[in-house]
Amino acid sequence: MIGEQLTEIYQLLYERFGPQRWWPGETQFEIIVGAILTQNTSWANVEKAIANLKSADRLTPEALHALDHTQLGELIRPAGYFNIKAKRLMSFLKWFFEDYNGRLEDLEGVNTYQLRAELLSVKGIGPETADSILLYAFDRSVFVVDAYTARVATRHHLIEPDAAYEQLQDLFGSRFFMLDVPCARASSLPPFRISKSPTSVLTIPSPRSP
Repeated sequence: MIGEQLTEIYQLLYERFGPQRWWPGETQFEIIVGAILTQNTSWANVEKAIANLKSADRLTPEALHALDHTQLGELIRPAGYFNIKAKRLMSFLKWFFEDYNGRLEDLEGVNTYQLRAELLSVKGIGPETADSILLYAFDRSVFVVDAYTARVATRHHLIEPDAAYEQLQDLFGSRFFMLDVPCARASSLPPFRISKSPTSVLTIPSPRSP
């Protein structure tokens, strides 16, 4: 029953929105930076911060790593909570350079479970951010859960309202990865991150009460 409901939700989303080709970003590193900056803010604000970094020629691991906290904070100010986010980016870069010499290609060979665990060990990177990095920057088969995903699941009585991130991820991920979907890349499918507005997504008909 749940599998059928999720399949219907997937089909409705795909028919309504089509392939999303999300995450916007010209490079892997830009996607990673964007995933950290987008915490608790709109994507429009992140785009402004990304534009600042590009204008300053700082959107590479080496160039960003060379900045101090104040310099980095000023460049990403449009993203909001810029002091906190500067610390989070610096924490990521510290791990990235100490463990992988700042080389993205060295991360490619790390298996998904290990890489996820390492990302989660970085201060300021939680499950949603880690999974966004894995899916969109490294094309790993993970399901990213956000607030809209939870709303769809609870509104359709697929899971309890207080379900943990991992429970929601298992509910959706374990089923969508088995679907024969008409799309070439996982990261372009709407169900892999239900990130449209709640108004748009939640127009999916709710199950009738008994």
